[in-house]
Amino acid sequence: MKRFAFIDVQNTETTTLKVLKFALDYEKLFSYLKNKWKCEKIFFYPGIQFNDEVRGELFDKLTNVGAIVRPKYFNIYKNEDRILSTNCPKCNTEITQKVNMGNSWKCNCDVEMTMDILDHAKEDTEILIFTGDGDFELLVERVVQNGAKVYLISSAKKNKTGPRYATSRFSTKLRNLLAKYSQKVLYLELDDWKMRIKLDSK
Repeated sequence: MKRFAFIDVQNTETTTLKVLKFALDYEKLFSYLKNKWKCEKIFFYPGIQFNDEVRGELFDKLTNVGAIVRPKYFNIYKNEDRILSTNCPKCNTEITQKVNMGNSWKCNCDVEMTMDILDHAKEDTEILIFTGDGDFELLVERVVQNGAKVYLISSAKKNKTGPRYATSRFSTKLRNLLAKYSQKVLYLELDDWKMRIKLDSK
């Protein structure tokens, strides 16, 4: 049985930082997947800014110990400004102002990750996919049809977005696949790995 791991870095990083409240140590994660899970190949798909030497050195280290890293530079997009109107509480005059909504950073490695997964998803293989992104629904189905077993590693824990609202990083589309292919698609809670993969505070 061959086993391969594919890490959607941006999605996984957002999950650990915003929902699980810990920073990920990628060298520890690589070691855990290599030694505990016996993964034959471990792929990382990170976004990186131009001239980010610290992050560049980190992924160079991973490459040197045997990881396969497919970095992609972030694109910066200007968010559309909003026009907000309020009434002055004293004179009831309408006040209109333009609010700068700042920039968004986006890096999409979905195509590269999809191609690598399909290249390795064969009978008698296990595919570990680190993402909660529902965009991978069709990919997971194709992997199962190819005869491979899939582990989805993310977090289904709720993240409060308001007094009555909460969201999860683990897509409903992927949850549905767990029921549809109960023997072939399995879920692993990333928070259960915390003590093995978190970055130690200095």
